[in-house]
Amino acid sequence: MKVGMNLLLWTTHVTPEHFPILAKLKETGFDGVEIPVFEGDAQHYQTVRKELDNLGLACTTVTIVTPEANPISPDASVRKAAIERLKWAIDMTAALGGERMCGPYHSPLAVFSGSGPTDDEKKYAADVLRAAAEHAQTAKVQLAIEYLNRFECYFLTTAADAKKLVQAVDHPSFRMMYDTFHANIEEKSQREAIKATADSFVHVHISENDRGTPGTGQVHWQEVFSALKEVGYDDWYVIEAFGRALPDLAAATRVWRDLFPSAEEVYTRGLQFIKENAKT
Repeated sequence: MKVGMNLLLWTTHVTPEHFPILAKLKETGFDGVEIPVFEGDAQHYQTVRKELDNLGLACTTVTIVTPEANPISPDASVRKAAIERLKWAIDMTAALGGERMCGPYHSPLAVFSGSGPTDDEKKYAADVLRAAAEHAQTAKVQLAIEYLNRFECYFLTTAADAKKLVQAVDHPSFRMMYDTFHANIEEKSQREAIKATADSFVHVHISENDRGTPGTGQVHWQEVFSALKEVGYDDWYVIEAFGRALPDLAAATRVWRDLFPSAEEVYTRGLQFIKENAKT
């Protein structure tokens, strides 16, 4: 088991000014961090990697796609742009020494068609993500696609559908992840969702129902952790929480009020909560 902290709590772009946060997370007991990859070049991420190596922190990454680089667009040129964007994000993950790239990069955030996903969109996504997976295999990066809730996207909103996408892509470098926040909204049972997709997910986000400190809300945590133990999951548990420090991100995640007294509470209590509940 490895425990990480998603840095979106502080920033969408990690720079040297955030290095003291990395040091605090290491001192607290984290094994690694999840770094947002939304902008920048290889030289920038190599600088971040050097600091991670100095501290002894591993990393995973998280990224998204945009309407201009949409994997499920009917426009072939837009889908091509999506492939190029994903290849760039994979290369930046490799520059960081990251072992895994997660996120909802199947479709743009908060872009809706007014209906559910079509067969054509499913085919477009599989083709684009297969091309990305082929590049990821060369870069020695594993992809873990994230399904969201119905209020943030329409294309991929359940664990079962994410597993179907994994099967459609059919590539060893492409798997799915499990996020307790989205599952809390969309699944009938976290236990059954975890058991039904255990052969497909390789990454877990620990996120409370209000995006605050894990263990302080209404997620069925005993069910989550016991199911993960039952299926033998022993990989990354990454805390994901959002606050109001970044106005654009707060708007995107619909955070309109303070959900916790401090970032320190999120990562200190969150780490303790995971270690107490994920013990084998």
